[in-house]
Amino acid sequence: MKPGDFVWYELCTSDPEAAAAFYSAVVGWTVRASGLPGIDYRLACVGDHNVAGIMTLPPEQRPPRPVWFGYIAVDDVDAKVVEVTAAGGSVHHAATDIPAIGRFAVVSDPQGAVFMLFRGIGTPPAPLKVMQAGSIGWHELHTSDLEAGWRFYERMFGWSKTSVHDMGPAGPYQLFETGASPLGGMFADAGTPHPHWLYYFAVDDIDAAQARLTAGGGTVRSGPHQVPGGAFVLHADDPQGGAFALVGMRRG
Repeated sequence: MKPGDFVWYELCTSDPEAAAAFYSAVVGWTVRASGLPGIDYRLACVGDHNVAGIMTLPPEQRPPRPVWFGYIAVDDVDAKVVEVTAAGGSVHHAATDIPAIGRFAVVSDPQGAVFMLFRGIGTPPAPLKVMQAGSIGWHELHTSDLEAGWRFYERMFGWSKTSVHDMGPAGPYQLFETGASPLGGMFADAGTPHPHWLYYFAVDDIDAAQARLTAGGGTVRSGPHQVPGGAFVLHADDPQGGAFALVGMRRG
């Protein structure tokens, strides 16, 4: 992994126990206690590979609703915080050390989408294979200003534009990559009141995962619908109201 990559994901939720059970059933993660002192922090895993964290909503989080966050790797968290603010972004949690793990800060882009900056200690594990079940298969920015949003992230992380898809009335959908690795897409979402990042979790069978999702109390907001490349995606809320998406093939 290198600077500009998404390297960690975290769900802040009102009920970590219920959320752990839900995502274990839907995505296939194994969830275990992290062992971090003084905090109920759970690790969602694919085999012995840690993928994401699950924790209780911090009291200072505004708005106080369940949400997934992504961590983006940087060489220097403190220096990048300065760059973010100079480019019109905001700082929500100052740069802070996590003992024996790394240093992070919570920031947002100029349009208000929140993400984390992170520099870890030691050598990170090799990433999961692309689209491996349980991996994070796509990163999608829902923003109020596509061009301004793109300029910010290009400046911060050196991301590169690839192709663009015409979504008709919804406008262009801009794909981007880091190095030669596809990373995600972004578009101007007129239907969202709050710009945000949406994370897609890869599953083996989109229809089977949808059945598990609804059986577990989640709500499908759209899909499944096919995307370029043949996979299907759906957007959903977990039982506590956290937004997420699934991506996978149709096996039936």
